[in-house]
Amino acid sequence: VGCDRSKNLVDICGEKNFQAFVCDALSVPIRSGSCDACISIAVIHHFSTAERRLAAIRELVRLLRPGGTALIYVWAMEQEYKNQKSKYLKEKNGGKDTVEEINTGMAQRPLSDQMPDSSSQDSACSDRLLHDSKDEDCDAKPVTDSKLPVHTNRTSFHSQDLLVPWHLKSGTKKKGESIDTVLFPAGSKESQELSPVFHRYYHVFCEGELEAACRSLDCVRVQKSYYDQGNWCVVLKKL
Repeated sequence: VGCDRSKNLVDICGEKNFQAFVCDALSVPIRSGSCDACISIAVIHHFSTAERRLAAIRELVRLLRPGGTALIYVWAMEQEYKNQKSKYLKEKNGGKDTVEEINTGMAQRPLSDQMPDSSSQDSACSDRLLHDSKDEDCDAKPVTDSKLPVHTNRTSFHSQDLLVPWHLKSGTKKKGESIDTVLFPAGSKESQELSPVFHRYYHVFCEGELEAACRSLDCVRVQKSYYDQGNWCVVLKKL
């Protein structure tokens, strides 16, 4: 069974006869300990604070039975790793590596202030994770004001916290049409003729950051931590 914040994506699953429902990844309406395995792909990097990202991992673990496993994928800051470019960079479609900035309602306050700490313990844990995850090889700029950088598609990242533009194709989606035919990354040929543009928030993870977050939970053991085509990935087991 699948779940997603987007009703439109869930509707597509329904059209394909898959079981899916709309929910919030921080509060999944499934009984604790009822899942043999959970998969979280490209979700946790959309949460704007370390507290929320940790809470999303904790919620994933809550669903698992003892001995159950979870697989987590998040977008990596390092799109070139061990002298190999990720598929994301290889598919670059021309254009210069430029960085813009945009004022957003979401970014009117520092990211760390956007959500009250759920507890002093979480806050302390979050501060430790942020400190531990700093990597000398990770050339990330902290967000210190009300502006978030806008990422240029198919280029390396210059900040861990950024907005990624998407162009919405004009017209309505036909039944059975793939979501990929409706949304195009900024800079693609199709997007040049289309509007409007939407900006999605991302926190791209540095090496070791996702693993450190998982290891901060007492009830899990990290079985595997690896890099896969521009993503940091962890397989964990619930104790």
